Amino acid sequence: MADSQASLRRNVNRLGSLLGHTIKDHHGEEFFNKIENIRQLSKAARAGNEEDREVLLDQLKGLSDDELVPVTRAFSHFLNLANLAEQYHGVSKECEEAFDMPDHFDNLMVRLKDKGLTNEQIASSISKLDMELVLTAHPTEVSRRTLIQKQESIFECLTELEDSSLSQRRKARLENRLQQLVSQAWHTLEFRTQRPTPIDEAKAGYATIEHSLWEAIPAFVRSMDERLEEHTGIRLPIDAVPVRFSSWMGGDRDGNPFVTSKVTQEVLLLSRWVAADLYLRDMKPLIGELSMTECSEEMKQVMGECREPYRAVLKKLRERLRHTRSWCERSLVDMADASDIMTDNKELIEPLELCYRSLKEVGLGVIADGPLLDMIRRAHSFGLTLIKLDIRQEADRHTEVMSELTRALGMGDYASWDETDRQTFLLRELQNPRPLLPNNWQPSPDVKEVVDTCRVIAREGEKALRTYVISMAYNPSDVLAVALLLKECGVDFPMPVVPLFETLTALDGAADCIEKLLSLPWYRGYSAGGQMVMIGYSDSAKDAGWMAAGWAQYRAMEEVTEVCKQHNVDLTFFHGRGGTIGRGGGPAHSAILSQPPGSVNGHLRVTEQGEMIRFKFGFPDVARKSLMLYASATMEATLLPPPAPEQSWRDMMDQLSRDSLEVYRGMVRGEPEFVPYFRAVTPEQELAGLPLGSRPAKRKPNGGVESLRAIPWIFAWTQIRLMLPTWLGCGVALKNALEKEQRETLDEMMEQWPFFKARLEMLEMVFMKTDPKLAEYYEDRLVPTGLQHLGDKLRTLLDSAINTVLELKGGSELMSAHPVNKQGIALRNPYIDPLNVLQAELLYRLRHLEEDKECKNLEQALMITVAGIAAGMRNTG
Repeated sequence: MADSQASLRRNVNRLGSLLGHTIKDHHGEEFFNKIENIRQLSKAARAGNEEDREVLLDQLKGLSDDELVPVTRAFSHFLNLANLAEQYHGVSKECEEAFDMPDHFDNLMVRLKDKGLTNEQIASSISKLDMELVLTAHPTEVSRRTLIQKQESIFECLTELEDSSLSQRRKARLENRLQQLVSQAWHTLEFRTQRPTPIDEAKAGYATIEHSLWEAIPAFVRSMDERLEEHTGIRLPIDAVPVRFSSWMGGDRDGNPFVTSKVTQEVLLLSRWVAADLYLRDMKPLIGELSMTECSEEMKQVMGECREPYRAVLKKLRERLRHTRSWCERSLVDMADASDIMTDNKELIEPLELCYRSLKEVGLGVIADGPLLDMIRRAHSFGLTLIKLDIRQEADRHTEVMSELTRALGMGDYASWDETDRQTFLLRELQNPRPLLPNNWQPSPDVKEVVDTCRVIAREGEKALRTYVISMAYNPSDVLAVALLLKECGVDFPMPVVPLFETLTALDGAADCIEKLLSLPWYRGYSAGGQMVMIGYSDSAKDAGWMAAGWAQYRAMEEVTEVCKQHNVDLTFFHGRGGTIGRGGGPAHSAILSQPPGSVNGHLRVTEQGEMIRFKFGFPDVARKSLMLYASATMEATLLPPPAPEQSWRDMMDQLSRDSLEVYRGMVRGEPEFVPYFRAVTPEQELAGLPLGSRPAKRKPNGGVESLRAIPWIFAWTQIRLMLPTWLGCGVALKNALEKEQRETLDEMMEQWPFFKARLEMLEMVFMKTDPKLAEYYEDRLVPTGLQHLGDKLRTLLDSAINTVLELKGGSELMSAHPVNKQGIALRNPYIDPLNVLQAELLYRLRHLEEDKECKNLEQALMITVAGIAAGMRNTG
């Protein structure tokens, strides 16, 4: 481990030194010395030197407005470079050699065989593995694509520098190239000057696929195939699709007025264009490789006598891809003639598999298993649409449509009906062959937008669209209303309609809702033996606090799993996880393994958001490793599920949830001065005004903190290093249990129950990232004296929570069992700390700015601190 950490530190120092040279060249020796002095003071302050801390605060407060931007940029750039070094470190050869450990997947293969599973059982389960990662936009992902591309090039240089056989001349050239890239990044504007559109966000998602996942997917499947054959002697079928990708970018209209039916249509066309373009890029080298003349009888029957049959097949496919790409280009301007374009994935896959079978049959399997197989696997994973699009809309919007429609038809007001009456009406109309929507109906603009979206779904079909997610769902009528709208708008395929249960009340009622739905004969026919249910981690934690929400999520999944089992329905849980612990984030491997037994069952669907997409999937090697972790955890949770909790553990979780909920809501809802304190001490209001994403920060523009989205709610607390939404209530609940002499039960839960163990480990990570002193500095600088007593109370609760968790874990230091992660956090802290101090200073200056005074520098510097702190904290949103 020591050697491994030395490697990480070497690359961090290398990149930091290059950044220092760049800053010195641009701003001069004096400014560079100022940055270096701040860095040294920050390290000393972090080590506990109070005198240096005071000097640091004075220096940062004393910066002029003109100095704020370059100083914040310096520390923000360093944190991005440190993240790059850490990402590279995770996949480097030196790291693997230092730990000398097989990966999770290899370990799992051995354990499965030790548990008595046959080779055939293991191979069958892996071939049926169904993981779907849903890329979503994030209002805190602010980095421009041009900077991300430079970071990708830096990553490639670090990879090449690891080669011990490099000549000194080549090594020098690589070091020079690194200096160029770091300098380019420094001299490039970090952010857009305008808020990104949903189209911009979708393009960012496509860029991740183009530059990383396009290469990572076949490498990942090949890696699984090799391990499976090594351990069982069986290979994956060539049509196995262990992972697919979907997206919310351009489809998620919940609270985002900028996502319209026209935007959705454009995003779908762009997605098809990118897919065709990427396949065409692969075609040229593949046609060059497949110059063989020997072929199977099947190939001869399809192509006739042909000197180079494989090339002939691929050239024909290439021409159709070109035609499809050209059609997409024309359709983005105006709807073009769609004759002879490729619309069915079979049109892409069948020619490739024909070549594969022929090569295998004539004894050229070694050629078949090369780039051709990689392309086949891409085709199965990405299809002709690259990624499928989800549509998400709030339940109330569908109620509004039905209400306006029933009033127009003289049938009464749907919105005023009870659940029974709504279901009766919806089921009757779902089974009625006559149209319900009048031809001359003139709905209001909001209602028309919902109807137009459903008509886009009808035009594009199931090849391009995946699910229709209903946020704030509570009742069966929420699902049936969408099904009726889809029918009336001409959707001729059973699009999965997915209720999203995301408040404490909704989670508690989830099983009852699904039970009632599956008891309806019409719905059973529509769902065709399958059901997807989305669990919302963000709003449930905002509503009830992290501890109570986590237990409610667990119980909901447990109960829904049992309901679907009783109805013989294949269940897929869709996990709406964010980057932060408070939004369901944290280590994916342990999170999957802590799900209720039977709830995974070979299926995993999970959101990946904003900057976490970059951290997990931004580089091919990192993406491959992330996908292997997901695969091993999904397989383990399926074949070696965790134990069901003992009744005493359930009773304990009920008690912990009640106690934590009381403390959390008592503060967030019951304390009359809490909201003014929150808005004063955090950058919440300023965040809403920065161009950080296409979606507004609030669902309702005139609403208070209760209407604030979960992302900015948690993000604001993360920025000031208090992380309140995750731990508030947890410490009191655990301390109460210890005081009631329930330590034995808690110890059992930590040792034997992955769910509880994972939650305590995630709490440790959160505590490791908090900094009460910095939070207090924000308070001193920004909060009126009459509100500061709340900060004292919160910091006391935090300190007690940390001590309680340490007592439970039986240690004196946080994260002692995870030294690598702990050192990573410690490595970044001296660079985040100045950004926190500067952010508090910037907020003070902006809030005390004279009217009509220019504040461009201050706003730019503030946005840099937001991005820099987010980069340093890693899991931020």
